[in-house]
Amino acid sequence: MLITIGGMVLLATIIMRVNTNYLTADEVLMNSKLCVLATSLAGSIIEEASGKAFDAATDTAAVDNLSALTAPYGLGHAYKEIYENFNDFDDFNNFTKIDSSLPSATFVIKSEVGYIDPSNPTVFVNTRTWHKKIVVEVTSESMDDTVRMSSVFSYWYFR
Repeated sequence: MLITIGGMVLLATIIMRVNTNYLTADEVLMNSKLCVLATSLAGSIIEEASGKAFDAATDTAAVDNLSALTAPYGLGHAYKEIYENFNDFDDFNNFTKIDSSLPSATFVIKSEVGYIDPSNPTVFVNTRTWHKKIVVEVTSESMDDTVRMSSVFSYWYFR
């Protein structure tokens, strides 16, 4: 009888361990799927921003003087511009979008745009340059991690 009880305890322990492993694997799998979705959302914002004009001044004409570009403190969309009508890269500065179109999670997408010095692209600078960087951050209460992606967009003018 003692061997039977010992066998039942051993079987219960093994079953509990297997169930715990399945639950942990499911949790890791779900978090991985959500991170892939968040990466896709961040990439979409970067791709959309990169498809716009470099600056409001370059939207309709070429610029060959840095002073014609938007001042660093003026980066962002104008009060009359809404997301669907952004016309230049820096309109995505201080942009926030909540994406609840997916049934698995609600994602909060935030982006920041600033001028950078190409010799140190990790830091935004307070002067106009021919290079702007976008940093997109995607979070969700359903995810363990935050997805953060960035891209540099440069303006080239050829005569």
